[in-house]
Amino acid sequence: MTSSAEGRARSANWNLPNAITIVRILLAPIFFWLLLADGGEGGALRWAATALFVVAIATDGIDGHIARSRGLVTDLGKILDPIADKLLTSGALVCLSILAEVPWWVTGLIVLREVGITVWRFVELGRGNVVPASSGGKLKTVVQAVAISVALAPLPVLLGEWMAWVNAVLIAAALVLTVWSGLLYVRDAVRLAREGRAGRA
Repeated sequence: MTSSAEGRARSANWNLPNAITIVRILLAPIFFWLLLADGGEGGALRWAATALFVVAIATDGIDGHIARSRGLVTDLGKILDPIADKLLTSGALVCLSILAEVPWWVTGLIVLREVGITVWRFVELGRGNVVPASSGGKLKTVVQAVAISVALAPLPVLLGEWMAWVNAVLIAAALVLTVWSGLLYVRDAVRLAREGRAGRA
């Protein structure tokens, strides 16, 4: 690639969708601090953490829509967007487990799936294969966002302990969809590997 082409690539990376994604990544440590500093008390810091998470996770769809509708999809965006998404959701679950509000085994399974699939998608991207989000993956992302948002909000304090059961059901649904969509990606990985071997034969 010539220097002028490299310059154009760098310039293209500095666009609105990527800027929004970078802001999401920068907001993550602030969100973690607010959540842990509250210490499970359900006070102002917990509400602030919840609001920050909801705003940050909502921008995930916004930056993607802008990038696709305006032709601003870049390789940098393909790398940063899943990092921002996984950082927020996985980090939120780890913090909730530290606060003893989500079992560690649940967090471990979800984080293992998220990291594993993300690494695999990066490997395939390096090989020139773009692995799009499956319908199961998209549903998983929505349910995860809702489940974590509800778990973050100290709703049992306002509405009663029955909300703790609602939280548990939503987290369970997120776990099931996370594992299920992960298995779908494993199936796709096996298919791509077979196609690669067939192409080299």
